[in-house]
Amino acid sequence: MPEPARVGYVLKAYPRASEIFITSEIHRLEQAGVPLRLFVIKQAEARDLHPRHAVLDRITAQPEFLTVLSSMSETTAAAWLSRNGGAFLPALRRVVQRRPLGTARALAAAGGQIARTRNSAWRGHERKHLRELLLAIDLSDRLLRDAAVQHLHAHYAHGTATVAWLASLITGLSFSFTGHARDIYCEELNPAGLLGRKLRAARFAVTCTEANRTVLQAIAPTTPVHRLYHGLNADFARLLQDAAGGPPPGGTLRILGVGRLVAKKGFDVLLEAAALLRRRRVPVAVTIVGPDGGHAGDLRRQIGELGLEDVVELPGPSDQAGLRDAYRAATVFCLPCRILDDGDRDGIPNVLMEAMACRVPVVSTRISGIPELVADGANGLLVPPNDAEALAAALQRLHQDPALADRLARAGQATVAHRFDGDHLASQLATLFQAAIA
Repeated sequence: MPEPARVGYVLKAYPRASEIFITSEIHRLEQAGVPLRLFVIKQAEARDLHPRHAVLDRITAQPEFLTVLSSMSETTAAAWLSRNGGAFLPALRRVVQRRPLGTARALAAAGGQIARTRNSAWRGHERKHLRELLLAIDLSDRLLRDAAVQHLHAHYAHGTATVAWLASLITGLSFSFTGHARDIYCEELNPAGLLGRKLRAARFAVTCTEANRTVLQAIAPTTPVHRLYHGLNADFARLLQDAAGGPPPGGTLRILGVGRLVAKKGFDVLLEAAALLRRRRVPVAVTIVGPDGGHAGDLRRQIGELGLEDVVELPGPSDQAGLRDAYRAATVFCLPCRILDDGDRDGIPNVLMEAMACRVPVVSTRISGIPELVADGANGLLVPPNDAEALAAALQRLHQDPALADRLARAGQATVAHRFDGDHLASQLATLFQAAIA
């Protein structure tokens, strides 16, 4: 029997603990009957391997890692190519022999992008296109030896999508990609019009918010762009089947935040709000669960400067069961996201969905796709970003009005159940892929 037609998934790194939304999607696609083959550019970073999520053990497809490349920092393009190019010569000879015109198209596309980047405000970033071209040659060589792969899909709109696009030019396979947040909005990641070129060449694109879809569709009006929310990840959805708990009794306002300690999460604003609440004699305890990021040192200094050492806890990352217990111990969930100067932002943070699914009232900000999940006053509260006074007022309002907090929490739980069912959303993506490989 011939092997079934497959979708080749191009991933930046695997398996990343921080990208459980991707591993959940892979698992659910397999459950929906979509055969997958995983192509991975690099091993996941050691700091992002733990906690290991149970969903990984339910995925059938095994990752195939592309050829390892050395760092391009502190070296010239010529020296880097001399050091790395030899490993790709056998693959290059094979793809030229089998797809000479496609190889020429990819070389022309990569060369043109290098020239455009060199002549743009992003001069100095063009070397990464050379790296992506070599990876595309490697990927194409593997694809030409596996006729079962009939369509390519890349997660993230920058490097992985570029590799899939160039491999598509070489092999003639169609490709698509999922854009999330920073990879769409930070021009540095797609300099000199690169995002538009990939969008126009793609069979379709997928993104996780309507706000993102509007932006991408405006860039390439003729390419279908599908808005498919992530939904709850598979492991967390299973954990919610356990009997529900609840916050411990007492008058303390137990505020929970979850996410990497990076600036776009706005945890510094939460700390300012906590200090304001404390000055107003509101008993408060803050727990921020998540791995260190670029803002971790600033947050720890801020805790000391505000005198919050006795009320703020930074326990680090947690597995899914630990997160569920943290949600159930909280009286309110708070994620005061912001948009950074370079355009980086969240789409719809999955942790907001998780908190709502655990029937915890949420407070967040009016940015990006968050209002697509949280309707102010209906199933949560929204405040302006970077506004500690408004954030403190919203948190104090929920503390002083338990009936409001309960109403918002119940409405939030219903919203996630009705509109963010991960299995149903994955089935919609499966339909797109089944059409692509038919």
